[in-house]
Amino acid sequence: MSVNKVILVGNLGKDPELRYTPSGAAVATFSLATSERFKGRDGQMQEKTEWHNIVAWRQLAEICGKYLHKGKQVYIEGRIQTRSYDDRDGNKRYITEIVADQMQMLGRAGEEGGGYSREPRESRPSGSRPESQRTPAYEDFADPPFNPDDDIPF
Repeated sequence: MSVNKVILVGNLGKDPELRYTPSGAAVATFSLATSERFKGRDGQMQEKTEWHNIVAWRQLAEICGKYLHKGKQVYIEGRIQTRSYDDRDGNKRYITEIVADQMQMLGRAGEEGGGYSREPRESRPSGSRPESQRTPAYEDFADPPFNPDDDIPF
């Protein structure tokens, strides 16, 4: 068994960029900064910031594009993925990104808030749980992610 789960709380480094695939699926990309404070060897407090590339698909992408802005604090839950591409000079480049499954806007009292996920939410009575109807995040790509179970002959 393996687990690929990422939870981040940070601030947007820029407004999300919302685009659409040729088949019409929405995709939003943005950077998220997480910071950690620690005491250095000299006893002084220091801060280290990590930048994360976030990718959201479909309805979650449209929500991110509409409601998120540079500086907004958010909770992101998803999975980590690394992919490669060729740059303009033909060099192979690698990028690591977080494919978001859920997003929660955070902030102080009086600011916008609310949670969103890739899972569709239908009208349902208060207190009932949504049924999981998740769709694969890569169904619009020509090359789906490698699945080792595909090679098993039985």
